[in-house]
Amino acid sequence: MEQSRLDERIAALEDLNAIATLKWRYLRACDRKDVEAVRSCFAPDAVIDYEGFPLFTDPESFVETFRQLGCRPNIIDMHHGQNPVIELTAPGAARGGFDCYFFQIDTDTRRQVQLAVSYDDEFVRAAGVWRISRSVSRRRSMLVQEIGEDTLVRIAVAARSDQPGPPPAARA
Repeated sequence: MEQSRLDERIAALEDLNAIATLKWRYLRACDRKDVEAVRSCFAPDAVIDYEGFPLFTDPESFVETFRQLGCRPNIIDMHHGQNPVIELTAPGAARGGFDCYFFQIDTDTRRQVQLAVSYDDEFVRAAGVWRISRSVSRRRSMLVQEIGEDTLVRIAVAARSDQPGPPPAARA
């Protein structure tokens, strides 16, 4: 095999690994309430389109919402990423699909939320570092349980999503 072709293949494998690692680093930072690590995963002009939230056209507004809603001592989050499908689309550009099992415990409200989520993301490499440039998240299923004073668990919501019909398309 020609050395230049081998070098290209190795570089592509390194890029695919770096992108997957970036996504896992993002999910891990969310679980650990590490605001700066979350911010560092996004390109400065990133668009974040998560079902159930407003459209964020910059990472700063997303990070502030994350700080307000998720970075509280009563909120315990667990993101389990899986099934990555990543494609390099151009030099320094890629897209990827990921599935995520999300589980949250709110110790104040005694609620548990379980979601199956799909991510469709776009990535850019700048100065040799991969960042998320667009992240679209849609719920596939949702289970919300409430723990009563009697310690019995009651299902509050069991659905595909809180949106009727198919998941909404990505927003601009």
